[in-house]
Amino acid sequence: MILQLRNSYVSRYGTPSVFSVDTNIFVKRYFTHCMQCGFCQDSCCSFGVDVDINNVQRIEAHAEALEKYVGIQREDWFRRDFEADKEFPGGNYTRTQVINGACAFLNRKGRGCLIHSFCLQNGIDYHELKPMVSCLFPVTFDDGLLHPANDVDTNILICLGDGPTLYRGVRSEILYYFGHDLVLELDEIENCILQKRESL
Repeated sequence: MILQLRNSYVSRYGTPSVFSVDTNIFVKRYFTHCMQCGFCQDSCCSFGVDVDINNVQRIEAHAEALEKYVGIQREDWFRRDFEADKEFPGGNYTRTQVINGACAFLNRKGRGCLIHSFCLQNGIDYHELKPMVSCLFPVTFDDGLLHPANDVDTNILICLGDGPTLYRGVRSEILYYFGHDLVLELDEIENCILQKRESL
């Protein structure tokens, strides 16, 4: 079910904005603690990820150190084409390259995102470099709607079914990008849904 929110909530970057929510984010569940997972082999990193042009520039500002850390030349990190999209900061986005079946930034010697671990090792807030779409996954945004990512709707996300709800899994990320007021309203919606389900 799609619910209209009381307000339009603008991200810290000025775009995107969200003004409606798919209530499935409060119902569907997944194994939230990614790095504790022993069964997925980082399958959600098989397709690369959308990255806004401003984020690409922030990553490229660390290119020399990050190139050594990742072990893949910077020329191979991103697709060369950018697409216009007003929902992405800077109005354009591209996508990370898929190399040998996985995102260029996937840790092939261990687990997880090398952008994330690079930030942690260098005292950088991972939000500065890690793409917003990655941080919010498995929740995403389109045309003002906060909703489950396509991997959830098509049931290809291997870790679906057990654990916290999608919303609880990324609540702190929604708070970071969209602020306290949105999370407060989403908490209210979540509470109403839980009460209705308990009364059935």
